[in-house]
Amino acid sequence: MTHETETHRSRRRFTVIAIASLGLAMLSMAKEAAANPANATITVFAAASLTDALTEAGAQFSARHNLTVRHSFASSAQIARQLAAGAPADLFISADTEWMDYAIERKLVRAETRRMLAGNALAIIAPANATEPIRAGDWPAALGSGRLVTGDPDSVPLGRYAREALQFLGLWSQLGPRIARAENARAALALVARGEAPLGIVYTSDALGESRVRVVARIDPRAHTAIVYPAAIVTGADPSAAAYLDFLTSPDGQKIFERHGFTRLGAGR
Repeated sequence: MTHETETHRSRRRFTVIAIASLGLAMLSMAKEAAANPANATITVFAAASLTDALTEAGAQFSARHNLTVRHSFASSAQIARQLAAGAPADLFISADTEWMDYAIERKLVRAETRRMLAGNALAIIAPANATEPIRAGDWPAALGSGRLVTGDPDSVPLGRYAREALQFLGLWSQLGPRIARAENARAALALVARGEAPLGIVYTSDALGESRVRVVARIDPRAHTAIVYPAAIVTGADPSAAAYLDFLTSPDGQKIFERHGFTRLGAGR
């Protein structure tokens, strides 16, 4: 009788321990699922000049995690205004600090999550069959009857940087009226690549990724505000957005930016 009682008690203790262990395991799995739900999707609003780098980064990140990264590329002005209009996104990446400040001031993103991802430079490009190099003083003549294409200086970061550079070089009065204002950096690149404009001011990273254009001059970084790409998590974003931002600022993420012609700034700078 005593033997049976002890056996019964032992089995009951084992059952309780097993149930407790199973409960802890299920709780751990639930927490993990909440942090990284199956088939979750992160939506990233990003500056158009980041297209190639983020496409590669998103593919690498998705391969390592059970989620999908969806990018929406446009000018920083367009994506910031889309956020303000209520468009759903989890991460916002601008091509300048001005549009990031716009998003922070309106509480569209969480200010404490803001990080600098990378830097860039400006280059003068021409169709691939052009002669190189072309000195700054020769840019007006090199245009002929054509126009100098770049981003819209009134709203697109690329255009703002270009305007600052031309003002610094004393060429704004000559070239400002001859600018063809593209809606984003990639649109400016495409106009030169298709031969629709003889010269363009674009980001170095974009120029290096397009075989149909040739860099005919590089613009001194001291001629304009430093080109940086700040990122921040959108207010109310999926928790997985933080993991993707961590990846972009990690050594592996930074190597991707460098491969695509961006400059390293350091995580969290």
